[in-house]
Amino acid sequence: MENNNSGRAVVGEVVVNAGIDEVWKAWTTPEGTTSFLAPACNLRLEIGGPYEMFFDQEAAPGLRGGEGLLVLAFQPPVMLSVTWNAPPELPDVRGQHTHVVIRLEALSPDQTRVWLAHDGWGTGGQWEDAFAYFQRAWLKVVLPRLAYRFEHGPIDWDHPPKF
Repeated sequence: MENNNSGRAVVGEVVVNAGIDEVWKAWTTPEGTTSFLAPACNLRLEIGGPYEMFFDQEAAPGLRGGEGLLVLAFQPPVMLSVTWNAPPELPDVRGQHTHVVIRLEALSPDQTRVWLAHDGWGTGGQWEDAFAYFQRAWLKVVLPRLAYRFEHGPIDWDHPPKF
């Protein structure tokens, strides 16, 4: 979704076959996030707590993925808001944080709609690359992996599913 350069956002949703409390735990606990989002993390669900996702554990600190990210707000089990940063290969914008909101809606006792919005983008240069990167990452990888996790079990990080 893109309205204009100042208000654009990556927006997507997925329905997963799990209850809202299970999906909440997937986004808000170390055991949950490592089951679908990243192979390792540093997560503490409190305002200002870390919400770091380590995609490349072999890389040097600062280059492992979503480092320096923080919990901004949460309302169990329906809303989580965190900061996010660009991948290491986009150093011009990596030090600036954008904003991700995840909202959960129980559709039934065993089905939950997950809505994600990622905003706070600059314009030009590597901002364009970062926006394109996250359009693919959130919509074509992360949300499908979340659904996969509840259909088939936790992601095998040595052999992750291809989407």
